[in-house]
Amino acid sequence: MFFYTDDLIDDEIYLKLDRTADENIEKGYVPAYYFRIKRLNDDADLGFCDLRLGHNDNTYYGGNIGYEIHAEYRGHHYAAKACKLLFQLAKKHNMEHIVITCSPDNTASRKICEYSGCTLEKIVSVPEWHKMYEEGKVITCRYITDIK
Repeated sequence: MFFYTDDLIDDEIYLKLDRTADENIEKGYVPAYYFRIKRLNDDADLGFCDLRLGHNDNTYYGGNIGYEIHAEYRGHHYAAKACKLLFQLAKKHNMEHIVITCSPDNTASRKICEYSGCTLEKIVSVPEWHKMYEEGKVITCRYITDIK
């Protein structure tokens, strides 16, 4: 079910697999990969990202990709580069599109979505049953890109 990931590398970063997680039907979780984002020239730990495989109610609001870059490494498009590498992996899993969501007021994350090639599909209200709602996130931007 999970693929080889040592080829997730570009001219500046690579993704180092941290762990995988199987589907949890009871919680509505799809299978997922979790990575560290590493810089090639010095192996610096830039942050982390994950890819959630498939689409369901949870990924509709939470997206297929999550990322965070450590503060001292922000501003170099590392998250967008990581997203593009994750698109390659999603394609191996026959996913036709990827959704990335973020808060409407998170300008940096919105730019990352755009730099990675996603377009804003719409802004949606998060339902009360969703974990994001419990965390105070009542609306979210849905960015999408085709990866056929």
